[in-house]
Amino acid sequence: MAEIGVLGSGTWGTALSIHLAGCGHQVTLWSALPQEIRELSETRRHKNLPKASIPEGVSFTAELSEACTGKDLLILAVPSIYTRETAKKMRPLVREGQIIVNVAKGIEEDSLKTQTEITEEEIPQAEAAALSGPSHAEEVSIGMPTAVVAAAKRRETALSIQELFMNPRFRVYISPDVRSVEVGGSLKNVIALAAGMADGLGYGDNTMAALITRGITELARLGTAMGGSPVTFYGLTGLGDLIVTCESRHSRNRRAGVLIGQGKTMQEAMDEVQMVVEGVYSAKAGKQLADRYGVSVPIIEEVNRILFEGKPAAEAVSDLMCRDRTVEHPELSWQG
Repeated sequence: MAEIGVLGSGTWGTALSIHLAGCGHQVTLWSALPQEIRELSETRRHKNLPKASIPEGVSFTAELSEACTGKDLLILAVPSIYTRETAKKMRPLVREGQIIVNVAKGIEEDSLKTQTEITEEEIPQAEAAALSGPSHAEEVSIGMPTAVVAAAKRRETALSIQELFMNPRFRVYISPDVRSVEVGGSLKNVIALAAGMADGLGYGDNTMAALITRGITELARLGTAMGGSPVTFYGLTGLGDLIVTCESRHSRNRRAGVLIGQGKTMQEAMDEVQMVVEGVYSAKAGKQLADRYGVSVPIIEEVNRILFEGKPAAEAVSDLMCRDRTVEHPELSWQG
């Protein structure tokens, strides 16, 4: 049995707490909101995970020191926009060599850093890793079979995470390609917004398939330029995560996109979803990274125009369809 601290009591932090307690570990779940901790303690349920109950192996706290001190593993599960702020507060409480698993998906808008890069910067004594893949909290919390990837710089670290998380309903693969795992997990949310917009406009399966396949091409193109491996983008944390986020009723990014496609503003859509829509925050970062590395990302560019310039979604689709003619795989050669 391991002692594990989970920082962030949103749906994903709570679902992972339920899962890890089911693996036999003792989990301390932290929230910065005392009222949220009281509700979880009294009901042992999360309001956005109605089918799941929280087992006795999970305790709750609003004290950061209680969640961080003396733990075998820490999981940073706050929304990506709060990662740096939370990590700053954690720093004096974290021991040398402490493994911190980042499970939020997002790229910081100002610095263009990934979640593990932020963690390493703010908590230099820790060893940051990432856990990502097609894994909706609603399904993990009730034990539906799920496969994810644990990515770390050192194989030993990835293996220890795999050992702690894995059970017959939660399969964990390992990877050294932390950069690609995080880029794929972050920017797929931008493509999911586009997929939702297409659905909101009333488009069908053909459009969705085009967005997914051309979207993964953009992600792989950018991630490779940033030093990642293209192979990773055609696995769980790239294509797998993209499919589930674009197609699932659980996806908050897709849901927000649907509302925008139906004519609502970005803010109206976010207010209606009532959860952090990571793709909105990652869209600007994706465009800035593409500019920095000189990479073409037309879908991500159009999503930015819709979100931040007020461009109608239907017009953006038309502009994507009417771009200059090109080939699908320019690296392939013709015989004649």
